[in-house]
Amino acid sequence: MLTDRRDELARLRVQTVNRLQRLLSELLPGQRKRDLSALQAKAMLATVRPRDIAGKTRRRMAAEELADLVAVDAKLKKIKAELKTAVQQRGSRLMQIHGVGPAGAARTLADVGDVARFTDRNRFASWTGTAPLDASSGEQIRHRLSRAGNRRMNHVLHVAAIVQLRNDTEGRAYYRRKLAAGKTPLEALRCLKRRLSDVVYRQLVADADTAEETGPGGHCGASLDSSAVDLPPHVDTSDQPLPGPAQPTLPQPRPVRTPTRPRQPSLRNDAQEPSRWSAPPDERP
Repeated sequence: MLTDRRDELARLRVQTVNRLQRLLSELLPGQRKRDLSALQAKAMLATVRPRDIAGKTRRRMAAEELADLVAVDAKLKKIKAELKTAVQQRGSRLMQIHGVGPAGAARTLADVGDVARFTDRNRFASWTGTAPLDASSGEQIRHRLSRAGNRRMNHVLHVAAIVQLRNDTEGRAYYRRKLAAGKTPLEALRCLKRRLSDVVYRQLVADADTAEETGPGGHCGASLDSSAVDLPPHVDTSDQPLPGPAQPTLPQPRPVRTPTRPRQPSLRNDAQEPSRWSAPPDERP
């Protein structure tokens, strides 16, 4: 959420600067600056004293845009500090890479998630869109830009590459070697972004390995024993075998027999058996 908010504020700042640049160019023709800051705009606006209504209106609008720029810069500064704290709490060392700031590191951690889902650096480069596509034709070997992959991560690597080119870094030396090898400036920049993708991938893997070594305790080599004065029980006391059941010492009770009732003679039906008082038919008088 913080990275998305920071991107929204960055886009708002660009729009505000563009409007302010337009107004200042109308008030001060020929004095347009490429990277305009709030302090520079304030100094330029202080030198303008228009006399006509149109000029006064432009100056008032420029002052309003300048106030908006100052407010946006304050919000960006605050959210940058929050992102830096969040990245440091994650134990990430991405900000040690030249050109990767708190916003870029936070965006990388948010979009990458678990780096283990990438088997190698080539898969990671394909996901970031820095792996060039083969566009060779005949004897001419060429590569073109890949439009696939995560464009936000591609933007993070592009910003890091531009920052390295502006300073005396290993990235600029690598860029110049590619130019000397016959690459065009755009091709050399793509090569530098590919190299930075590998650097970011290795750093993510190293941070993940460090997190596994430290464990949930937060520090490497942490002990599970307490540092209190009294000796607490160890964590493996539940692994001791428990004693078996005790031997019975009381005599076993004798079983109690249930008295049985005497069997009753069954009653016979007179219709089925002749009575003893009646004689057979052949013996009757």
